[in-house]
Amino acid sequence: MAHPARWTCLCLLLTALSATAADWRSDLPSAQRLGEGEFSWWGLRLYTARLWANAPVQGWDQPFALELLYHRSLSRDTLVQASLAEMRRLDPASMTAQRSAQWTEALERAFVDVRPGMRITGVYLPGQGCRFYVGSTLSSEIADPVFARAFFAIWLGPDARDPQLRRRLLGLADTDGGQ
Repeated sequence: MAHPARWTCLCLLLTALSATAADWRSDLPSAQRLGEGEFSWWGLRLYTARLWANAPVQGWDQPFALELLYHRSLSRDTLVQASLAEMRRLDPASMTAQRSAQWTEALERAFVDVRPGMRITGVYLPGQGCRFYVGSTLSSEIADPVFARAFFAIWLGPDARDPQLRRRLLGLADTDGGQ
């Protein structure tokens, strides 16, 4: 018969592990995958993107999660600079020097160097901001709704760099005969 103190320790350990194992799904427990697609740059497959939500995403008034599964190693600095460049491209007038500095710092806290098989998921929270998870661990929460919308517009905004990926994520890729 096992010692009661060992059972208590085991139960506490399992409880702690299950608490730390919570991931982005605790933010959107009933989310369903709406769509997915691959992003390649100059013929190199960089990541698979998946969009998760409780209902079709038709604007910026509902929460959703954008999951990126990386197929290549990329440095945190590369991820930060590419994100900022796209945010600047999409809305150059709003990217002041102060905002750029704040957003650089926020992205540096949220991101890590990635290797093939790693996953970063961003959760958009309307009117609040967003959260970033590396694997199943919360890496950063950014309480800036303007940042959140600018960041997710990289993939979901009408002027996204890859319109076909945007359509696939939103579940629209085949609704009009593939045009």
